[in-house]
Amino acid sequence: MKKVLFPLVLILILVISACSNNSSEKKDSAKKEEPKTFTYESETGPVEVPSNPKRVILLSGFTGNVLSLGVNVVGVDVWSKNNPTFTEEMKDVAEVSDENLEKIIELNPDLIIGLSNIKNLDKLKEIAPTVTYTWGKLDYLSQHVEIGKLLNKEKEAQAWVDDFKARSEKAGEEIRAKIGEDATVTVFEAYDKQLYVFGNNWARGTEILYQAMNLKMPEKVKEMALKDGYYAVSAEVLPEYAGDYVIISKYAGADIAFQKTNTYKNIPAVKNNHVYEMEGNGASFSDPVTLDKQLEFFKKSFLGE
Repeated sequence: MKKVLFPLVLILILVISACSNNSSEKKDSAKKEEPKTFTYESETGPVEVPSNPKRVILLSGFTGNVLSLGVNVVGVDVWSKNNPTFTEEMKDVAEVSDENLEKIIELNPDLIIGLSNIKNLDKLKEIAPTVTYTWGKLDYLSQHVEIGKLLNKEKEAQAWVDDFKARSEKAGEEIRAKIGEDATVTVFEAYDKQLYVFGNNWARGTEILYQAMNLKMPEKVKEMALKDGYYAVSAEVLPEYAGDYVIISKYAGADIAFQKTNTYKNIPAVKNNHVYEMEGNGASFSDPVTLDKQLEFFKKSFLGE
């Protein structure tokens, strides 16, 4: 009798164990499943957005923010499409605009992101959940974290911010130790036939230099460019704005006749070989991909790394 009972008991134990495992697996599966959408609190109000967006369209930049978080992009604005920083990533991505609604419909987006001044906003909202941001409302790092929230990747976005701040602060300490705590830096841009000087929050690496690295800008730059972010200048007055070190964001095809003048050649930074040029196309972005690239450029320029 005992011999008969033992196999039956063993089978019963195995059946109970299997049922228990199945029940556990179902519970684990239920825990892992997340809702397909969630409510994102945008600056214009709540928006129901996908929890895992797979076809994002960007109408006003933010391309590097989305790419750095590993989210698929299917359409971008002309500036992002032609940005040399994203050449490889943009190879199969369509160029779109807020006026080309048919093209946007064809791309079948599940999320659209743009600035608050885009056109056809109501029509875009009918195509897919659309979220807009006001330029400059958030600082460049907070903006990335906010986009991380929108894409359900806030932790990843914050992790990059923390790492970038540590890296740029360290580089800033090393640069100041080399050039002096009181050394000044100016960022100029040559675009078409115009010259500009920039404050501390208008891309072109200004956020890194003045905010993250805590480098100083000349008083004249503070006076004219700090409030509005940029200021147009003539070649004749460049010496008034030039710091001990000069960064020039230069677009291809820009008028660079100013660099051949004696006024420019006699600027101390020029004579001391303290002028570092970077490509203008793409420098107007403030996303993680661009910022990482600019940080390496500054480290190489100032420290020779």
